[in-house]
Amino acid sequence: MKIIKVLTMILVFVVVIVGYRWYGYVTNTDSPYNEVGIELNSRMPGPINKWGCDKLHQTFGNVLPPYGCQAGDGTQWL
Repeated sequence: MKIIKVLTMILVFVVVIVGYRWYGYVTNTDSPYNEVGIELNSRMPGPINKWGCDKLHQTFGNVLPPYGCQAGDGTQWL
């Protein structure tokens, strides 16, 4: 029973850390080209990825979209 508690705590910790890092990336105002942020956002499930891409597009709409937010020929945002 104790191992389940430990594993649950580790899982919660990982989810919080990854979620915090992803949210920090999609709401940043410096650059949409952070490698770790791009990777995290591109691996998020569809609706979460779309929301992240929309937030990035609001902030950086005049630049090429990062991987995971590209549509068509890679020059258009999702």
